[in-house]
Amino acid sequence: MHPATLVLGIGELTTNAPEAVGVDPVDDPTGVVRDAALLLDGGRVAWAGPERACAAGVEEVLGRAPDRVVEAEGRAVVPGFVDAHTHLVFAGDRAAEFEARMAGRPYEAGGIRSTVAATRAASDDVLRAGLARHLDEAARQGTTTVEVKSGYGLTVAVEERSVRLAREVTPEVTFLGAHVVPAEYAGRADEYVDLVCGDMLAACAPHSRWVDVFCETGAFTPEQSRRVLEAGAAAGLGVRVHAGQLGPGEGVRLAVELGAAAVDHCTYLTDDDVAALAGSWTDAGPATGGTSPGATSRGGTRPDRTRPDGTRPDGTTGTVATLLPGVEFSTRQPYPDARRLLDAGAVVALASDCNPGSSYTSSMPLCVALAVREMRMTVAEAVWAATAGGALALRRDDVGHLAPGARADVVLLDAPSRTHLAYRPGVPLVAAVWQDGVRVP
Repeated sequence: MHPATLVLGIGELTTNAPEAVGVDPVDDPTGVVRDAALLLDGGRVAWAGPERACAAGVEEVLGRAPDRVVEAEGRAVVPGFVDAHTHLVFAGDRAAEFEARMAGRPYEAGGIRSTVAATRAASDDVLRAGLARHLDEAARQGTTTVEVKSGYGLTVAVEERSVRLAREVTPEVTFLGAHVVPAEYAGRADEYVDLVCGDMLAACAPHSRWVDVFCETGAFTPEQSRRVLEAGAAAGLGVRVHAGQLGPGEGVRLAVELGAAAVDHCTYLTDDDVAALAGSWTDAGPATGGTSPGATSRGGTRPDRTRPDGTRPDGTTGTVATLLPGVEFSTRQPYPDARRLLDAGAVVALASDCNPGSSYTSSMPLCVALAVREMRMTVAEAVWAATAGGALALRRDDVGHLAPGARADVVLLDAPSRTHLAYRPGVPLVAAVWQDGVRVP
């Protein structure tokens, strides 16, 4: 059921859709309306704007009284968070590894294999329960759209099971058979890539929207990564890439070359990487969800608008740099230089990378706080990156903003402004969440 719900008394409404609410996108790309109201109907945003215009707006679009009225009492509202990078299909945890790392042992990707062993041994019911638990945890913190990757099976059967279970809860499923080379293929990485590009992809593609690869030293070479990504694209999957987490390499430029929707981590970037990411948006710029604040206010070269789905007139779009500050927080590694990317004109998203090894958090508010405190993003940039930026990283035009017609994914904060997300880290500031127009229990 999608009741018509009118939210009144909003002290600060972040829409990420300035033109839809009569805000100049140059002055405020995030489209903030103060003393606002918001109408949800049929699982969509039906109207948004100043409360003084609410009565006429509701009458025009609804033609009757709303089913429910919620009083925000001066609190802030933001779009539901879009977490475009998670690894939620797994069993067990790696608390001992975390404790050892905090005692001084550096993070290495090889720890993934311990989760692989636990996931292979787990039943469907165990994996399904863990997935549901983490999604509920995320929803209570304001996340309404989640991407979920496989990558802890690394056999045809377990990878297929992982994407199938993920598909039960989200359309944003990513096949990540090329996460690491499993122990049974040690010294035979090319043979494993053959498997990934062959039987494993054939089994997983029907349940997946995306293909991904961990293009890093110790995981997959640029040549192997290209094989995986091109095979996935040939099977009809969109492209995503893990790159630049452990050191600089060729993964970022490979992602841009192949038209990836996003390249994730981006902790270690060369000047050429930054130029490639910014250049992928030349003659284009996100429209739905507003224009990235860093792109307009910091001198980026992208124009302010494109087609409503965020693409160029020829249907193509750029590559989003998805930053994962929870990883650096959990591994004591240097944070990505978000300011460098934004000032160059790149599009930045924030995501949790929730996984049991390097970032065991599902909290997008924490990611916003870390981005502001540790990565020199403004609050506006960080909130945009965690909402509209994530939507662009998934090439979605229906989430990440609150323009009329958008999916009714709404977060009511227990705070007078979105600034409190960074100002009060660790405090439970989510007062209420609507997902697809339905209030989350």
